Amino acid sequence: MALLALKDLTVTFDDLTAVDSVSFTIEPGETVGVVGESGSGKSVTALSIMRLIEMGTRAKISRGEVDFTMPDGSTLDLLTQDEATMRSIRGNQIAMVFQEPLTSLNPVYPVGEQIAEALRIHEGLSRTEAMSRAREMFDLVRIPEADKRIGQYPHEMSGGMRQRVMIAIALCCGPRLLIADEPTTALDVTIQAQILGLIKQLQVETGTAVMLITHDMGVIAEVADRVVVMNQSKVVEQGPVDQIFHSAKEPYTQGLLSAVPRLGSMAGRDDPEAFQLAGTLQ
Repeated sequence: MALLALKDLTVTFDDLTAVDSVSFTIEPGETVGVVGESGSGKSVTALSIMRLIEMGTRAKISRGEVDFTMPDGSTLDLLTQDEATMRSIRGNQIAMVFQEPLTSLNPVYPVGEQIAEALRIHEGLSRTEAMSRAREMFDLVRIPEADKRIGQYPHEMSGGMRQRVMIAIALCCGPRLLIADEPTTALDVTIQAQILGLIKQLQVETGTAVMLITHDMGVIAEVADRVVVMNQSKVVEQGPVDQIFHSAKEPYTQGLLSAVPRLGSMAGRDDPEAFQLAGTLQ
């Protein structure tokens, strides 16, 4: 049984369709990469799964199902649950790592307190117990000098360390699904590699399924088991990562793959080869 199954998910902003009949599944322990250019509907899909898209916006989930399998084997359609139920699921059964940690971390609280808060809310731990677990999470995500770092504020940490804190917050309650929305976009390439390696290693250690949202096909090739390709609010192709990379059927997917820079591709050339615009890849 799939851990998560999206069926004809459709989201509108006023008269604009942001996500149109999106359907795909995520199996337990699997990494599914969701790729596409900016504006293709990747993040809207993720926020809809968490039921955050309707908060403070004019967005409306107008059709579809988001079926999530609970630990007892029962299935919940997340789109029909009340807010109290969703609060018990967010951060507990399903957690999300956002693109820019500085917009997600509270600047006036030490990062250790922010991890402990999630543990107190979802697991009912005392402050002492929660801080002890937060210290363990720092070790889990390989933050050095954890005893010192746990008392630091977000602005006192580097981008890579802040992203590790976000991953620690997301994983502290042992979620069964981690949604990572462009988790490495704002980082330099060496830190990107560290964060992706960390997510992959933590997945092995914890068994968490991962939905990885990115526009970087190189990242998908490195960590994903299956790929969902989105364009203009729709899923245009999906399949195992080897199939997508070696025998993609859709012109749009082929265009994304051809846009990946390749070492040595300029050998013997004065100018780069002209690239077909995405708008012509329909």
